[in-house]
Amino acid sequence: MLRKERIEATSLAAASEVNALLERLGLGRLEDDGVSAFAGRNNNWAGQTSLDVPVFVKRLDGESAESLTRFRRVLDLQALLAAQPDTELRCPPLLAADEDSRLLVFHWLREAKAGNVLAADGEFTVEHAYRAGRGIGALHQLPAAADTSAHPLPPLWAFKAIPLSLFSASRVAELRYWALLQNDAALVEALEALREREREVTHRPIHGDLRLDQFLQDDTGFYVLDWEEFRMADPARDVGAFAGEWLHHAIRKVNSDVEQVFGPGTTLSHELIMERGAAEIAAVRPLVAEFWRGYLDSGVPVDAELAERATGFAGWHLLDRLLATAGIQVRLRPIDLAAAGIGRTALLDPARFVATIGLAVPVS
Repeated sequence: MLRKERIEATSLAAASEVNALLERLGLGRLEDDGVSAFAGRNNNWAGQTSLDVPVFVKRLDGESAESLTRFRRVLDLQALLAAQPDTELRCPPLLAADEDSRLLVFHWLREAKAGNVLAADGEFTVEHAYRAGRGIGALHQLPAAADTSAHPLPPLWAFKAIPLSLFSASRVAELRYWALLQNDAALVEALEALREREREVTHRPIHGDLRLDQFLQDDTGFYVLDWEEFRMADPARDVGAFAGEWLHHAIRKVNSDVEQVFGPGTTLSHELIMERGAAEIAAVRPLVAEFWRGYLDSGVPVDAELAERATGFAGWHLLDRLLATAGIQVRLRPIDLAAAGIGRTALLDPARFVATIGLAVPVS
């Protein structure tokens, strides 16, 4: 799920508003042939227009009021960036936006490589991590975002009961995972405490949905994408999400590399999972540590407990990622349960886990 895959987008003939907007802007037209699309909750089209302009067009789909909220968050971030031309946070240039159709037109960085692809190819370097930290630190120093609503995750209501609509749409593995989470009183208490701590700290503008595939690298720089959850919240969310992404990457690597490391036919026992998991987490720790160093070097104000809260959010991020994985599986695998255990540990005892994931650099 980390890698953005080519998917079949809604045809441009069925989305006539796309070319209507592009032509109104004088950018030419897109044709279905040669247009790419990327996995996600929104329809999108990337390609070279008839006037040779590279564009990435996203239509924010979904219920009208909710999609409008997400649309306005994106524009809010763009306005703040325009007023801060010297910021180290970089985003692909927004060429146009149309509220009625919920269309956003960006300059398409067609040669760029997404962060999750860099990670999968072993090309996400400590330099990338440091620049990501500087960029997110710059984000957290922007003027206040317009949206001050509480972030919806973790969804504490779902740890009591999930609605019938979600139950009916869930696979067996997903339902088993929900049952494990809901029956873990200590975990639910830790999540409630994390949300309570968030309410007590100074809120800053955050990305709110940070994943490795939200980073792009090309010859012109390092960019951050997808600002639909942009709002005021605990900055530890973004720091924890970056660390949680690397925990997720480490666990996936245990599963994908087992035969390469130990030979064909090797079964992942609990002991082997824990051994390989510790090794893979140790391997990604320098990337998280360098992100944290870049974040601190950005000059962003950091409270003494931010790293601890970020560790808790890293644990939640891993659990959330596993929920998504369970939604496409018929059963929970031993590797999934081990990953859930790691996320649980980070949530229940974040102070002890801070150093393990790379956030132990002291705050000056």
